[in-house]
Amino acid sequence: MVSHLPSPLSAAPYTAAMTSWLTEAEQQTWRTFLAVVQRFPEELNRRLEERSGLALTDYEILVLLSEATDRRLRMSELAEGAIVSRSRLTYRVDKLVDRGLISREACIDDGRGMWAVLTDDGFHLLEAAAPGHVDDVRELVFDQLGSDQVDQLSAIVARLEPRLS
Repeated sequence: MVSHLPSPLSAAPYTAAMTSWLTEAEQQTWRTFLAVVQRFPEELNRRLEERSGLALTDYEILVLLSEATDRRLRMSELAEGAIVSRSRLTYRVDKLVDRGLISREACIDDGRGMWAVLTDDGFHLLEAAAPGHVDDVRELVFDQLGSDQVDQLSAIVARLEPRLS
């Protein structure tokens, strides 16, 4: 006889009584944290676009390619390092190709694979955009914190990051 697991629909509902509600201080911290993690990328994106014409996502793609051997990554590797979904990455890469900032090349050893390659124009634009972007990150984050707080922030994000898929 095969035993069956209970259907999720027949399981007892998750109730408010089972919830460990946030304290007032936790609720305030949580809401502030959400606002900060949303507003930082928005502000960095605004400043980067004004200064260099690059969106933050595009900047990150160019950075990943600039750090790779021969300034090239397979699209699958780029997707692993990028801060966007695969479908959004494809869209962004298409736009960067249209601008001449990266190129696509077929992988010789794998007919299905494609390389994303940072062009000289893309590298020069990244080189020009990087100092202002670093200044913005420093101004918005690190200049606001003491060295102990930077260490604490580092420990906090290192602790939180593995929980995210």
